Amino acid sequence: MSAEEEFLDKMLPAKDLIFRLPETFATVEEERRHRKERLTAALRIFGKFGFEEGVAGHITARDPELTDHFWVNPFGMSFKHIKVSDLILVNHTGQVVEGRYPVNEAAFAIHSQVHQARPGVVAAAHSHSTYGRAISALGQKLEPITQDVCAFYEDHGLFDDYTGVVTDVEEGKRIAAALGDHKAVILRNHGLLTVGDSVDAAAWWFITMERSCQVQLLAKAAGQVVHISKENAELTHQQLGNDLVAWINYQPLYDQITREQPDLFD
Repeated sequence: MSAEEEFLDKMLPAKDLIFRLPETFATVEEERRHRKERLTAALRIFGKFGFEEGVAGHITARDPELTDHFWVNPFGMSFKHIKVSDLILVNHTGQVVEGRYPVNEAAFAIHSQVHQARPGVVAAAHSHSTYGRAISALGQKLEPITQDVCAFYEDHGLFDDYTGVVTDVEEGKRIAAALGDHKAVILRNHGLLTVGDSVDAAAWWFITMERSCQVQLLAKAAGQVVHISKENAELTHQQLGNDLVAWINYQPLYDQITREQPDLFD
């Protein structure tokens, strides 16, 4: 037997290899607990990555049963300290129907309208991250200058306005309209907002979008950037731009934070 044949003989069949995919659930209670755990882990990751700015920033997860309600981090609590038991459930009028803490008024104004406009969205993420704010201050969208940013090629909007802290649902509706059917929107003079069909996807899109903002700022400060062609940007978007790919990319971060900070599960 040749060395190549010996190697192939020792390989496991594909069916025996471990390849994780999103979970399915037997009951709505199981799915609710899963979403709350993933939401808490995402908040911890945002805290670890320095995406906090005082009390600004929120990630929401639609309840799997009460679909016009969402789970969200409490107002005034550090991302770094949140546990599953701290999450609050907010209804379509902004009332806290489960939990011990108030809701961030801006979180309700924005997320309620995004969830209402996009029934297929499970989660939405927004925070005042450094590079997202820098790009937003320029009123620019992301350009196809790296492989990773092509996930957002012709798949993110720009809310080209700023009227102060978002506390009115009418402003939330305008943001939802700017998001459209995309995975993300840049809020001018404000920051980034991303959505996904899972908490994992929405969180990953935010993280990689923030890094793409950083790369664009660095590259354009250094010199003339070279754009990926429209044809290849579109192809790369097809390869990298769906929520399943986002979910897969996110798993190492989820594994890391849950091993480092198991207290998030209570």
